Amino acid sequence: MTAPAKTELQVLLSFLHAQRRHVLGILDGLEPEALRRPVLPSGWSCLGLVQHLSLDVERFWFRAVLTGDQTVIDALDEVEDAWQVAPDVPHTEVLDRYRAEAELSDAVVAAADADAPLAWWPHHLFGAPHLHTVRDVLLHVITETACHAGHLDAARELLDGRRWLVLT
Repeated sequence: MTAPAKTELQVLLSFLHAQRRHVLGILDGLEPEALRRPVLPSGWSCLGLVQHLSLDVERFWFRAVLTGDQTVIDALDEVEDAWQVAPDVPHTEVLDRYRAEAELSDAVVAAADADAPLAWWPHHLFGAPHLHTVRDVLLHVITETACHAGHLDAARELLDGRRWLVLT
């Protein structure tokens, strides 16, 4: 007996899961100090990038844009710069927040239809919508997460020489 066919959103979500695993996997075993160390002139750290993925990507696109969750929308202005992690915030809290936001995002996608329109659009940030459906947002988040996973690959190699696909 064959397994039931996956829906389009399930397939897309599986690609997002792979990118999320990459984000967390490339950071596995990195010391807390190294997670906070800026590696590029722009000053971002691996931990800052993960916080950005949690707040500006997962939370923003799924819980604000797709669901219109007013609590999340109201909280958007509370974060001045998601790329900067306060020194008193434990690294485990940032990583756990990313996992939690990913789970919340998965629930949003599981309850959605690929062609469903967006519940809210941030005109003040982006002007006229360039994304229109759940599918569009999911593809955008897959792309952004994959791009940032690549950034983390480079950062990790600069920090201690470890590479994702080559065990060194």
